[in-house]
Amino acid sequence: MQHDVSDLSLAAKGLQRIQWADRAMPVLAEVRRRFEQERPLDGLRVSACLHVTAETANLCRTLKAGGADLVLCASNPLSTQDDIAAALVEHVGVPVFARRGEDQETYYRHIASALDHEPGITMDDGADLVTAILTERTELADHVAASMEETTTGVNRLRAMEHDGVLKFPVFAVNDAMTKHLFDNRYGTGQSTVDGILRATGVLLAGMKVVVAGYGMCGRGLAARMRGMGAHVTVTELDPLRALEAAMDGFDVRPMEEAAGQGELFITVTGNAEVLRKAHFLQMRDGALIANSGHFNVEISIQDLSELAADIRRQVRANVDEFVLEDGRRVYLLGEGRLINLAAAEGHPAGVMDMSFALQALTTEYAVRNRGGLAPKVHPVPREIDQWVARLKLETMHIRIDRPTKRQSDYMAGWREGT
Repeated sequence: MQHDVSDLSLAAKGLQRIQWADRAMPVLAEVRRRFEQERPLDGLRVSACLHVTAETANLCRTLKAGGADLVLCASNPLSTQDDIAAALVEHVGVPVFARRGEDQETYYRHIASALDHEPGITMDDGADLVTAILTERTELADHVAASMEETTTGVNRLRAMEHDGVLKFPVFAVNDAMTKHLFDNRYGTGQSTVDGILRATGVLLAGMKVVVAGYGMCGRGLAARMRGMGAHVTVTELDPLRALEAAMDGFDVRPMEEAAGQGELFITVTGNAEVLRKAHFLQMRDGALIANSGHFNVEISIQDLSELAADIRRQVRANVDEFVLEDGRRVYLLGEGRLINLAAAEGHPAGVMDMSFALQALTTEYAVRNRGGLAPKVHPVPREIDQWVARLKLETMHIRIDRPTKRQSDYMAGWREGT
C-alpha cells in the first residue's frame, strides 16, 4: 500500500487516541454499524482531503465499513497528527499522504497522490481537491459523482465556481447543515481555538483585551468562550447584520483600525484575506499576540509583518514567533498564522465532530444512491439527514424532547383556523 507518513512506529499510540475519540462519537458509531451490514459504498473510490486527526480516523473507519476504497491526504500542513496518520496506515488500512509540517510542494504532491486514486467521491476541507480537479486534473471530472465540503471557506469557493459556470459535478455543503455549523463551528471552534491559544502561550485570558475578527458561527462561539474566560471582547465585522447581532449580544463592536491599538490578543475567524495587515500592525501595542482560526493562512498578512520587522523573527516557544518592529515593539504570531486550534492543539472535541462526520458519511451515502440525478451545483444536505443526526445525538446525551400531538400536527399543517 502506497503512503507517505512521518513515522509508522507511532501507530500504536495513534490507535489508542482513535479509540479514545471513538468513545465520544456514538452517532458516527451507529452509522458505522449500519454501514457494516448494508455496505452502501461497496467498491466506491473516495479521495478525502481532511485534517488528519483521531476524529477523522473514525470517519475513515466508517467509510471503509461501508465498503469504500479510501485514500486520505492532509487539508493543512500543520493539522496532521503523525501518530494518527501512522495508525490509519497500519491498523485501518487507509493509504495516507500527510506529514505534520510538510512544505507547500509536499502538500500539493499529496493532493496529487490522492487524486491518482481516480475518485468517484471527494471529501474536502477547503475545496482543494475540487479545485485541483477543475484546473489541473480535468480528466477526472467525469468520474466524480459528488463532493462533500466541510468548511465555510470551501463552500464559498465552490459557490464561486458555480457562479462562474466551471463546476462539473454536484457538491454538498456539509458545512451549512444545521448540525454542523450551529455546533461544530460555534462550540467546536470556540473551545478548540481557546485551547490552542492557551497551549501556545499560557497567558491569562481573564481581564485581557481580546479582538475577534468575524462574527459568523465560528466568531460567535469564540467570542462567547473568551467572554466566559473573563476577557474583554471586541468584535470586528464587514457584515452589518452580524455586527448588529454582536452588539446586541453585548460585545464591543468597532472597525479593526480602532481595535488595533487597543487589543492584546487578536484572532481572525473570517474566511477572508488580509484581515490583519500593515496598517494594523503599525498600531499594535508592544507584546500583541495574533492568531488565526480561519481555514487558510491568508487572514494575517505575514508578508507585511515580515517586512515591518525587517525579517527580525525568532521562535520564542513552540508555535510562537516573535517579530521585532523597527521601533522595538514586539508582535507575536501564533501557529505560523495557520489554524491555531490544530497547529497548537488537537482540533475540535470528538463530541462535536461526531455530528459533523456522521453528516459526511450519510451525505456520501445519499450522493451515491442519487448518482446521475444531481445537478452540477452546490446542494444542501437533505433535511432528513440533519434531523436524524440531531435526534440521535440527543438520545446519546440522554435528552428527551416532546413529540407533536395530532392536534398540533394538524394545526401546523393547516391554514383555515385563525384567531
